[in-house]
Amino acid sequence: MGKVETKRSTIWNLNLGLLGINFAWGLQMANMSAIYESLGAKPDQIPILWLAAPLTGLLVQPIIGWLSDNTWCRWGRRRPYILIGAIFSTVALFLMPLCHSILMAAILLWLLDAMINVGMGPFRALIPDVLPVHQQKLGFTIQGICIALGSVLASVFPWILQHVFFVSHEVVVQGVPRLIQFSFWIGACVLIFTMFWTFFTVKETAPEVTMKSKFSIGAFLRNFKQDCLNMPTVMKDLSWVMMFSWAGMFCMFLYLPVAVIHKVFHAEVGTAAYEQGLVWVNVCFGAYSIFVLFSSLILPWLLSRFTPKFTYALCLLCGGLALASILFIKTPHQVLLLMLGVGIAFGSMLSIPYTLVSRSLPREKLGSFMGIFNLFIVIPEVIVSLGFGWVMEHLLGGERYLAVVCGGVCMLLASALALRVRLLPESEDETHLQTQESIS
Repeated sequence: MGKVETKRSTIWNLNLGLLGINFAWGLQMANMSAIYESLGAKPDQIPILWLAAPLTGLLVQPIIGWLSDNTWCRWGRRRPYILIGAIFSTVALFLMPLCHSILMAAILLWLLDAMINVGMGPFRALIPDVLPVHQQKLGFTIQGICIALGSVLASVFPWILQHVFFVSHEVVVQGVPRLIQFSFWIGACVLIFTMFWTFFTVKETAPEVTMKSKFSIGAFLRNFKQDCLNMPTVMKDLSWVMMFSWAGMFCMFLYLPVAVIHKVFHAEVGTAAYEQGLVWVNVCFGAYSIFVLFSSLILPWLLSRFTPKFTYALCLLCGGLALASILFIKTPHQVLLLMLGVGIAFGSMLSIPYTLVSRSLPREKLGSFMGIFNLFIVIPEVIVSLGFGWVMEHLLGGERYLAVVCGGVCMLLASALALRVRLLPESEDETHLQTQESIS
C-alpha cells in the first residue's frame, strides 16, 4: 500500500527527538575531552576513554535495527525503542556532571551512549517507514536541521549561563565547572521532552506482515551475515566514504577542543585560561552547528545543480582543508573559519549518503540495513579509539593539533572516494526530481 502525503508538521514531529539527542551529544563532544583532562587523563589516553561512543553504536545499532524490524505492539514498531532510550539516556546525562573520577566519567559515558543509540537507531528508519518516497529527501533534510539545532543549543548554553545568567565557571572540587553542570542538567530536560514529543505525536502504520520480536543470537547473526553479503553496490561504495569521513570527524571531536585550549589559549588544566578556553570551544561548536544548519539548507540548491556525489565530494573537501588549517591558526576567532568548513562537510554527511542508500534498500529490512550502514560510522571510530593513542604517543609527540590534521587527511581521502561512488542511472534523476519537489 502506498503512503499518503504527510504534513510538514508531522515530518518535524518525526525528527524532533533528534534535537534532544544531539543536544546531549553536543555537550558530550565539546566537553568530554576537557572533562577527562581535568580529571587527570593524558593526551594518549583520551581515545580509549572515548571508546564507549563508537563501540556502543557498533553493538547496539544493528541489534536495535533487527529488533525494530521484527517488532509490532500497541506503541508501534520503532517508538518503543525511542521511549526506552529517552528514559535511560536522560538519567545518564543528568548524572554525568557529578562525576569525580575518570572511571566514573567513563562508566557514565558508556551508559549514556548505549541508551542514546537505543533511542536514535529507529529515527533513520522512521523516515522511509512513514513518508512517501518523494518526501523522504525533505525528511532527511529536516533531520539534519534538527541535529544542527540540538548541537547549537548545547554549545551556546555554557556561554549563555555565564554571560546572561551570570553562572560562575568556578571548578567544582575534583569535578567539572559549575556552568557545564547546569548545561548537562538542562540538556537532560531537553532530551526527554523532545523524545517524548516524537513518541506521543507520531503514529506508525502496522506492516502488512506483523512479527513478534523474539531475539535469537543465531537468527540475528545469520540475518546479519546475509544482509552484509547482499548490500547494494551504492551502499558498498558509500561505506568507504563513510569510513574515512567519520574517522576524520572523530579525530576532530576527540582533540579539537583541547587543541584549541592548548594551542590558541596556551592554557594548562586548572587555570582560569583553561576554563575561558573551554567556554570559547563551546561557542565555536555552537557556530559549527549553525554552519551545519546552513549546509543543510543550501544542500537542496546544490543538489538541484550538481550530481549528488559531486556535491558530497565538494563538501568533504571543504571539511578536510578546514581541519588541516589548524596548522596556521593563531587566534580564537580563526577557529570559527575552521568550523565553517567542517560544518559544510558534516551537513552533507548527515543527509546525502542516507538519501542515496535508502532508495536501494528493501522496505521490510530498512532497520537492519540502516543499522549495518551506521556501522561504517562506528567502525572507524573504534579503530581510532583503540589505535590512535599509540599514534599520539609515538608519532605525534602528544601534540593535540596534529591529531586534528590527521582528521583532515582522512576527510580529503573521503572526498576523493565520493567521486567514485557508483549510482544507478535513475538515482541521479530521482535525486534531482525530489530535490526540486522539496524546494517547491
